[in-house]
Amino acid sequence: MKKKYSTSHKDKKDWLEFTNKMGDLNPKDVDAKIQNNNKYKTNKLDLHGSSLEEANDLVEKFIISSFNNGYKKLIIVTGKGLRSKSYQNPYTSEKLSILKHSVPEFINNNEKLSNKIIKISNADISDGGEGAIYIFLKKI
Repeated sequence: MKKKYSTSHKDKKDWLEFTNKMGDLNPKDVDAKIQNNNKYKTNKLDLHGSSLEEANDLVEKFIISSFNNGYKKLIIVTGKGLRSKSYQNPYTSEKLSILKHSVPEFINNNEKLSNKIIKISNADISDGGEGAIYIFLKKI
């Protein structure tokens, strides 16, 4: 027959102190992506209102500058293209002239930029969702 363990006053006090500090701990089921995103030094560029040519120039300067300044994660807000004037012009492609599609394509085709980039991905809703992209940069 097992003896019942009775907790001491000190054990109870230690346990209460420990559980009060639990708010500082991350639960195991927290998405690793969210935890990792918080450790990156982040820079943001908003391209709303920019033409395709202006956007490409801004993006190139932004990525090179961010890389040289030690940023690891970039957020580029392109917008969703819902107000794009390309729909009114029958001679332009709807998909390629919208910044949402053309900016990642420009980055991938620019050798100066693609050498500095690890990955391009869609942004989380909190950072712009479908109207933004993440760019993760290599170390200097």
